[in-house]
Amino acid sequence: MTSQLADIARTKSGPSRDAAVREVLRNSFDLAHIARVALGGYWSQASEPQRARFLVALEAAEARAYGDRLAKLATSDVTIDKVDARPNGVSMVKAVFTQANGETTRIEWEVHDDGRGARIADLKVAGISMSQIKRSEFNFYIQGNGGQVEPLVRELEARASR
Repeated sequence: MTSQLADIARTKSGPSRDAAVREVLRNSFDLAHIARVALGGYWSQASEPQRARFLVALEAAEARAYGDRLAKLATSDVTIDKVDARPNGVSMVKAVFTQANGETTRIEWEVHDDGRGARIADLKVAGISMSQIKRSEFNFYIQGNGGQVEPLVRELEARASR
């Protein structure tokens, strides 16, 4: 997946890059799990149509965000340090991104296999969980909008269309 993303970073830009990143997200990430974790307790409050829209908007917004960050990956080397397979079907993949200037960033993927193949369920950058950051951001947004999920869904849909 990292070599696929690096190739996308080197060869694509704009909407074609976003579409290619979105395909990687669909194939390599457990977006449904990420969506449930990101919404936390608000997941059960959301209606089925809201959940479906949230998932589509989250995928699109994340594809755009990851696409914008890919420039760094194009000039970075990725080294997998260790894979810790756990008995519960979860594996932790530890890696280091080394940029052309020698700067390094530790990355860790939490990988689940729910029968559809191994998929990333969380990404930690320098020890910080991206799912937990999204959860905090989304909970703050929902709380600031009357405790309702709908304004967040609309905001993510707007971000995705920008």
